[in-house]
Amino acid sequence: MHTLRSLSPAVVAQVFSRLSMRLNSSGGRPSAPLGSRLLTDPEDIFKHNMWDHVQWTEEEKENARQKAEENSRVQIPLQEQGKYDTEACRYWDKFYGTHQDKFFKDRKWLFLEFPELLPLGAESLDTSGCQGGQPAANPQPSGSGRHGQHGSPTHQHRKADTPGCQRSCHGEELENEAATQPSSFPGQHASFKILEVGCGVGNSVFPIVNSIKETGAFLYCCDFSPRAIQLVKEHPDYDHAACHAFVHDICEETASFPFPPQSLDVILAVFVLSSIHPERMQGVVNRLSAYLKHGGIFLFRDYGRYDFSQLRFKKGRCLSENFYTRGDGTCVYFFTKEEVHHLFSNAGLEEIQNLEDKRLQVNRGKKVAMHRVWMQSKYRKLYPPPPS
Repeated sequence: MHTLRSLSPAVVAQVFSRLSMRLNSSGGRPSAPLGSRLLTDPEDIFKHNMWDHVQWTEEEKENARQKAEENSRVQIPLQEQGKYDTEACRYWDKFYGTHQDKFFKDRKWLFLEFPELLPLGAESLDTSGCQGGQPAANPQPSGSGRHGQHGSPTHQHRKADTPGCQRSCHGEELENEAATQPSSFPGQHASFKILEVGCGVGNSVFPIVNSIKETGAFLYCCDFSPRAIQLVKEHPDYDHAACHAFVHDICEETASFPFPPQSLDVILAVFVLSSIHPERMQGVVNRLSAYLKHGGIFLFRDYGRYDFSQLRFKKGRCLSENFYTRGDGTCVYFFTKEEVHHLFSNAGLEEIQNLEDKRLQVNRGKKVAMHRVWMQSKYRKLYPPPPS
């Protein structure tokens, strides 16, 4: 099966045209990459909820730098940071117990920014209500655990309960990497395989599943929170023929996946890596990349340096430079383009796209405008060099 990235420019243009027509007919955001709603007249600022490709003045850049420097001066004592690792599942299960699947909106922008998720012949079924690069109602991501919005402020790795297995916080046994790969696995006959890490309650899962049915494609999705995975499986659109959801902690070095290495066409990580301690991110990307086929794509979207959500942190919430914990125990890191490129290129991946998405988010009721910064990147796994 072919993907959009392997098609001719003319065919890709046709697909984008169909998506654009669907979006424009619904009154949603323009469909150009990273949006195309430009604020050319300051008097128009409160006419829309979001403006794209916003350029910062030097004064705004300096003010942002100073705010980040100020709120990071007082850091949480090292001896108190361990709980954000060891009690991560408890924080998230409490979150999902409270909010269930009502807190975040589905990511209907996915296929405009990441058409690589669609195998040939599949179209996004719903692009209405698109808010560009972020859930419309709330700026927090929808995943959890080590791969959603939760992070680990320590460098310690939890040990498995027994040499042959490890356990989630609810006691489920997770296979050890040393275990033999099964001779059969879910989705093994699919011609196009996608993995979403940090899937949360399925805000990316179900837009994808509903677009890939009957195409020969298959979606794997995992989250560190058993409660989140339970909610995914209970969703009326969950389809075993097109999707396999499972509990998995991507920070566990010995944890294996239910599919073999070099079997995936696409890996999707949306607001995932920011939840992980900066010193552990490289290992996570390295391990995930091993499951991509040669030519496979790693799709990434996450928080950028000096995003509004970074600048509003109060003193005493900082764990380390540009890495913070929220009041509910979840953690977040804020990236630069250079850091993103370093992370993926060091995993042996080739840059296709590495963008800093700067927008102006507007609360028209309160007449407040907020600078948002997100990173959006695509990296490809290189083919091995031909034998000499």
